[in-house]
Order: sequence, then structure tokens, then C-alpha cells
Amino acid sequence: MMRRCVSELARRRRPDRMVYTMKAGFQCLVNVSSSIRATDSQRCSSTCATSCATDPDVLSRETSSSEMLVDSFGRFHNYLRISLTERCNLRCQYCMPAEGVELTPKSELLSHDEIIRIADLFVTSGVNKIRLTGGEPTIRKDIEDICLHLSGLKGLKTLAMTTNGIVLSKKLPKLKECGLNALNISLDTLVPAKFEFMTRRKGHSKVLESIDAAVELGYSPVKVNCVIMRGINDDEICNFVELTRHKPINVRFIEFMPFDGNVWNVKKLVPYVEMLDKVRQSYKGVERLQDHPTDTAKNFRIDGHVGTISFITSMTEHFCAGCNRLRLLADGNFKVCLFGPSEVSLREPIRTGVDDAGLKDIIGAAVKRKKAKHAGMFDIAKTANRPMIHIGG
Repeated sequence: MMRRCVSELARRRRPDRMVYTMKAGFQCLVNVSSSIRATDSQRCSSTCATSCATDPDVLSRETSSSEMLVDSFGRFHNYLRISLTERCNLRCQYCMPAEGVELTPKSELLSHDEIIRIADLFVTSGVNKIRLTGGEPTIRKDIEDICLHLSGLKGLKTLAMTTNGIVLSKKLPKLKECGLNALNISLDTLVPAKFEFMTRRKGHSKVLESIDAAVELGYSPVKVNCVIMRGINDDEICNFVELTRHKPINVRFIEFMPFDGNVWNVKKLVPYVEMLDKVRQSYKGVERLQDHPTDTAKNFRIDGHVGTISFITSMTEHFCAGCNRLRLLADGNFKVCLFGPSEVSLREPIRTGVDDAGLKDIIGAAVKRKKAKHAGMFDIAKTANRPMIHIGG
């Protein structure tokens, strides 16, 4: 099967607002649930401390790693997220403004060859995980070619993708042949009519088909990303938990985050502790798992369930201290923080003839400017930033 994928590749061209000032009310909500957080902290303090003290990624870097990937706070960035396109076949409310976005002209997007060159530079410098995002990465015509070349980079351990799953079921067998070995599928509701409201498009059944296809092809776990918004889908939390009962699915509940055009306000935010409380009210045997020092998620297992659940707490309990992520946008801009407005172009230096050493200098300087943490949810909501569709999920 891999030979067929390679032969097909060979025939193609080669790598060529309103913000609501409700801080007091929000703080009250967090304080009410503080005992839950304290309990979890006590359960995990010893295991997390042991993990941080013994994890090889924290104690030392591989000999191939470069200072290019180390910021001024000593954080080593071994995870690169690459947005392949700004286009998408859905119009999710938290990702794209209702009026849509202005797309970057094709000539100003990174080419196949430029993506591979930049990725190779990062991998040879110490990056061992790449995630492909968008827009929707599966609608890019050369997605299989890109996966094949990236998966062949020496030193890369994980090639992942975040996708909305609309066309994934048909493409996944070949993508797996071409080296895609980890998968996140976005799904924010299990109700078809609500799906159309949230995404402004049809396709709910296709996403479920893609989740089942991923399980059947042996992806384990199949991660399902679910952005929780109050009054919209917070009543479905336990329904999503049920997806983990018999299948190796990891449902990841994500706090609603502010981006340009998604009309964020704190009223829509459901804090992690509130989500966890809902789960614990309905299920017994909810146990906190040991997290990796660079995990963005707080992970849990439930007695009798094959899969697991996680919570991405970007707003209420940030994880900036362990951040190991960098982002390459579809237009070639390099972004060191999801919530920071600062970007630097890698496309322009490449097209004006910069060599790899020069490119590493540009990347290293940007990484060194990375701040210790993001500004906090209320300041983030007032800070100019791109829509998520431009940044890459």
C-alpha cells in the first residue's frame, strides 16, 4: 500500500466586542469550585512532581536539538503546528466571523516545497512532533504528498492532524499509508440540527463516520475536540463522555477562547471545574491521570470506560509554563503564542534567498521574544489577533 502511495507521489511534481467586564462574577464561580481543583491538585501533586523531575524531555534535550528552539525562560519547543490552508468547508461560530474572512491570495501562501523546507529545518533542530491544521487541512489537494514527505523526516516521531472530519473518512486510509499517525477530530455537538447552527453547514453524519473510520483503522486514541459554550452545548457534556465507554476515544472539552470575530464573552465560558463537576455528578470512579509536563490537557479516566476525557483549560488555568508549541501559519508567518499578536514572516526571507542559517536566526530571535504567559482572558479578548481560521486550530 505504501509503495502505491509513493508511486503516485513520484508521478506528481516533487517538493517544489464587546467584552463583558464580569470579573467579580467569574471569580465567584471559580471560587465556588475551588475545592474540586484543590482535591485534584492533591491527587496529582506527587505524581506530577515526579514526572517533571524524571521526564527526559525536561531533564535534557536530544543532542540534535538547537538553541533556536529554546526561549528566554528555558522552555524547549519540540512541537510545531503547521496550518496548511485558510480555507474550510465549515463556518464554525467560534472560529470564523459570520461575514467570513478575507483569504490570503494563493501566491502568498506557502508552497509544498516551502512547507517541507521549513519543517525539515525545525525537525533537524529538535522538533519531534508536527500537527497539520487549517482551515481544514484535508481540503488541500496535496495533503497526501505533504504527509508522505513530512513523515519521512528523520527525527520526527509524531505526525498529527486536526480536522473537522467532513471528508476525512474517504481520505484517511491513504493518509495513514502516507504516515499520519495521530488524529484529532473536531465535533461540538451530537445533535444534527445543532451542528448546522454551530457550523452553518450540514455534515454531522460525515463527522461521525470519520470518527468510526479512525477507530477501525487503529488510531488509538481518536481524540475528539469539543468546544463547550454555555447555553449552546454545555448540556451535552455527559453525552460526549458516553462516546468513551466502548471505544478508544479521548474527548477533549475545550474552554471557549476569544479570537477576532467570534464574539467571545465570559457569559459563554464554562470553566473547567464546572465541566468536571457535571461529569462527577453523573459518573463514579472519575480518576485524574498523570499528565505529561507539556500537556495542555488535564486528563481523566472513568471506571468501566475504554476511552478517556480531558479538559483544555486555556482560560481559567493556563499552562504557559510548560508550553512547547510553535505555529507556522498558511501564509508563512511564524507565531510563538496562540494568543499573542506578534508574528514574523518566514515566507519573505525564503523567497528572497535566505539560507538555512539565516532562517534559523530569524526563528530563534522570535522564540527568544516569547513571553512567560499570555495576558489573561479579559486582556486577550481586547487584544487584536487573527480569527482562528487564519491561525490554525
